[in-house]
This record gives sequence, C-alpha cells and structure tokens, in this order.
Amino acid sequence: MVTEPAGSGRGEAAGAGGLCLTVLGSASPYPRPGNPCSGYLVTAGDTRLWLDAGSGTLAALQRYCGLAELTGIWLSHLHADHAADLLTAFYALAFADVRRDAPVPLYAPPGIGERLRHFLSNSGIARLEAAFELHELYDGHRARLGALTLDSGAVRHGMDAYAVRVSDGRAALTYSGDTGPCDELVDLARGTDLLLCEADSDGPPEGEPAVHLTPEQAGATAARAGARRLVITHVGPFQTPEDACRRASAVFRGPVEYAAPGRRFTVAGDAVARS
Repeated sequence: MVTEPAGSGRGEAAGAGGLCLTVLGSASPYPRPGNPCSGYLVTAGDTRLWLDAGSGTLAALQRYCGLAELTGIWLSHLHADHAADLLTAFYALAFADVRRDAPVPLYAPPGIGERLRHFLSNSGIARLEAAFELHELYDGHRARLGALTLDSGAVRHGMDAYAVRVSDGRAALTYSGDTGPCDELVDLARGTDLLLCEADSDGPPEGEPAVHLTPEQAGATAARAGARRLVITHVGPFQTPEDACRRASAVFRGPVEYAAPGRRFTVAGDAVARS
C-alpha cells in the first residue's frame, strides 16, 4: 500500500476530473517569499505529474499531492531554478517516511542520472534507482503516463532543453520550459488549449543568442501556434507580471494571464477556467 506522512496533502490533489494545471511556483531565477521557482502540478483523474522541480516547489507540491501519490516527474532542463528540488525529493524517497510500491518515473534531459550521482554519497547512489525510474528525453520523445500523453520537443536554451505538450485526449496544454524564440515551440504548441510560456527576458546583449523569450515573443509564439490562451510564467526580475502580461497582450489577442503561485487552470477543450 502507498503511504504518505501525516499533513502531506493527501486527498487535496488538484484536478479530480479533467486536465488541470496548478502553479507551484514561477519565480526567476531564485525563489521569493511566497513564490518558489518554476514548478507545476498537472493532473487528469488520478494522474499527477510534477512538471519542473525548481527550488521551493517540493513544499508547495505537498499542499496538493504527496510524493507517494505522484505518477511521474518531467524536467525541462537541468538549471537549478527548474530542477534543484529533485535532490530533496530523492532524500524524501530514499531516506525518509515516504513509501511507494515502485520508483517515480522521471523524464529529464540526458545526463540527469550522472548529475544526481555527483551530489550523492555512496549510500545515496545505491538507492538512486529505487527512488527514480530514469528516462532520458530526446527531440520527439513520447511517453504515456497514466491518463496523460507527454510529447517533448527540443527548444533553444544553449543546452539540452525541452518543451512539452501534455494531453488527456480531450484537451492539451503546452509548456515552453526555458527557450529563445524558435519554430520548434510553435510547432509543438500548434492548436494547444493553453500555452504556459516563459517571459524572462528583455532580449540578449548585442551579439549573443537569445535563450529566453521576451513577453512580446511569448505573445507572438502563442499567436503563431493558434493557442487559445496564454499563461505567462518565469517572469524576469526586472519586470512585473502586470507589465509582462500587458506586453504579451499587445501581440496575442487571446486571453493572457499570469502564473501566480497557487493559481489553478482547468483546461477543457475550448475553455480554460481558473481559480
């Protein structure tokens, strides 16, 4: 039997019905009071997917879903503001009071196993495969995870980085991860019901490649993809969420909202409700 420590949030998971996105955190590039770094909970029925594990998101996750109830984890790339809490999740799974019948499926860029092993002692390395079932992403990777289908595509962030399209067969949401402007993200997000898109940048220094999107570029990506709604996340420290949404709205004519921590979006084909 799967068990979880008291107070873990069992029975409070978001999205008991259709496809649902709950924002655990959206801060960039470090957590702020009340706002962890990038992390999201995607649910459909009993399926619970932890999408990016940035600093502070493990604590926020447990408001809705304990690690024992988690169906899987997907990481866009291995920068700390998207992946650091994977290490603390490992300690919970390997050495604490979380009990599972099987390892947590973990979908992440190549090198995730080696990255974790560098952080762990010999005793930790021996328990790594008991905690996580490792799957390395590649461009065009597809996985079936409970009620969800995950299609991953490479994007442009100056390192191995991926976006993902998550569908329950009726509705779809697409998450950009971190990326500069690229056709690959537009193609992956084509016709998506909700595009969760970073808007970290005001543009790179002259002569350097773009590895983040400006709010205008996030809006243009949503427009080109024919997304129904745009949710701005990973807003950089030199702009406000309100400004980022306003700038994106100048380019994308559909609804634009901010991924505030704790915000919940229920995606249902041609409609997205929030709470």
